[in-house]
Amino acid sequence: MASPVDPVSLAMERNWEMIDEALKELDDAAMSRQPTDQCNSVAWILWHLTRVTDMFIQTRFSDAPQIWISEEWHKQFDMDADEDDRGVGWSASKVAQWNPPTKSVQLAYYESVKNHTRDFLANITPEELERKIVLGNIPEPRTISVCMGQLVWDTIAHGGQIAYLRGFFRGMGWFR
Repeated sequence: MASPVDPVSLAMERNWEMIDEALKELDDAAMSRQPTDQCNSVAWILWHLTRVTDMFIQTRFSDAPQIWISEEWHKQFDMDADEDDRGVGWSASKVAQWNPPTKSVQLAYYESVKNHTRDFLANITPEELERKIVLGNIPEPRTISVCMGQLVWDTIAHGGQIAYLRGFFRGMGWFR
């Protein structure tokens, strides 16, 4: 029997597959490279999309601490244990000054969040999908199932940015 979250799971898995392929041949220097001082690097985009997913799954959907803090990823990124710092509102100069950890640390946090997300999607109940929450600064409550649309949109938008930068830096032919 199909689950109501199957479309969300499929979209997230396909996006992660694209991101994983895009990241394969990028070294730390390529991950940190900004095409201009007004653009984000692959490393920053990956950190941001992973932080946003962590926030949605843990804080908003599960009422649990973000793994950014509970698994102490903030320490490996040499950043504060601030649940609200996901890069939203960062200036171009702050992005340029950000010093990402190694690619292996970035990928480990990303993989951990993916695994938590898979577990959440595999175990959410139809009743839980109908629970209403307030999403950010939008005052009217929305169901978790509706809010999942925002999560998917955000993750896919940033996944596309990573894929574009991969092509920009390394050329075509990397994704099947």
